[in-house]
Amino acid sequence: MAEYRTERLGLLIQEKIASLIVEGKIKDPRVNPFLSVSRVEVSRDLSWAEVYISTFRPDSSLAKSVKGLQSAAGFIQSHLAREMRIRMTPKLRFCEDHSVGEAFKMVQLLDTLVDNTAEPETK
Repeated sequence: MAEYRTERLGLLIQEKIASLIVEGKIKDPRVNPFLSVSRVEVSRDLSWAEVYISTFRPDSSLAKSVKGLQSAAGFIQSHLAREMRIRMTPKLRFCEDHSVGEAFKMVQLLDTLVDNTAEPETK
């Protein structure tokens, strides 16, 4: 039963942080609006949550954005505490997730492969 609670809490945290990023409420200039919160893993005792951030932009911008989010973690945590109304808000740790960027590169490679192997029609 506790697993469902941590999953639901993780999804709620994911939704709230994503809305903060998209709405531009995080004023750190390193945080760009093209970030995606791919998943949130909440500990069983609800003391911490690892927030995985991804983007389709180059990796250097992802690393800077994660550092910006980590420096704004206190603001984000206080916002979550007001919005979610739970007794203890988990401490946030932001991590890079390269899965979206790798998937984007894979799609581009597949597109070039399809374009190169397509035979021109002859009549």
